[in-house]
Amino acid sequence: MAYGVAAYVLWGLFPLYWPLLKPAGALEILAHRIMWSLVAVAVVLAAARNWGWIRALTVRKAGLLAAAALVITANWGTYIYAVNSGHTIEAALGYFINPLISVVFGVVIFRERLRAGQWAAVGLGAAAVVVLTADYGRLPWIALVLAFSFGTYGLLKKFASMPSAESLAVETAVMFVPALVSVLVLAGRGDAAFGHHGAGHAALLAGAGIVTAIPLMLFNAAAIRLPMSAIGMLQYLAPVLQFLIGLLVQGEEMPPSRWAGFLLVWLALVALTWDGVRAGRRARVPETDAVPETAH
Repeated sequence: MAYGVAAYVLWGLFPLYWPLLKPAGALEILAHRIMWSLVAVAVVLAAARNWGWIRALTVRKAGLLAAAALVITANWGTYIYAVNSGHTIEAALGYFINPLISVVFGVVIFRERLRAGQWAAVGLGAAAVVVLTADYGRLPWIALVLAFSFGTYGLLKKFASMPSAESLAVETAVMFVPALVSVLVLAGRGDAAFGHHGAGHAALLAGAGIVTAIPLMLFNAAAIRLPMSAIGMLQYLAPVLQFLIGLLVQGEEMPPSRWAGFLLVWLALVALTWDGVRAGRRARVPETDAVPETAH
């Protein structure tokens, strides 16, 4: 459990890290995160002498991971922009509604039939988007981009079926050249912050790779040891911390109408969790009844 808690707490504390990289813009931070993440994960794989997976990488998996690379790049870039432009709470909203997006994907892509509790959760989530659109005076696009991109990323990773460290290596390798070109273009125009604000700032930019890799390794350790139900509950730690940082540390506004929208989202998550617990209990009942019969 400790590995899982540590992973999600670190992810939840990300809003405290990205502002330290200013005056670098979101694009430069994103580019450095991609490049240094590749370096960090390569070190981890080299230390474990884990290279055999490269030979087993099929064209299909490579294509899925390339698509995942594009999606997670959009996710990372949007998140960094959100945090560094005063929209941390809206970013947290994206990860709160991500489980609801997964339910929608289940219906649209896998033709799953929703249970009553899931319908209630999706309905409450949709109502929340309407309320928050009225509150912001626009669609909460940051939250929606983060939720849909992360949901799509998870879907592609599910189809690719590759461990996180190895898949991150492929994803960052795919985006390494575009990231490097971005850094060089910014440097050529005189807009790059890297190397112009002291060694500490440069180290923090490079540290984006380590910051990305450490919680990922912790999550891998947790995923091996914990049931999926526990992982599912732990995932709410990150957006809760992000929300609290936005509210209490960064002083973002939360007018009553915004609280109402978030309350609807939280009610949706309660409904979704309750439905999942009920479904899990029902699924275990036949197994329990079947044990004596198979024992005979």
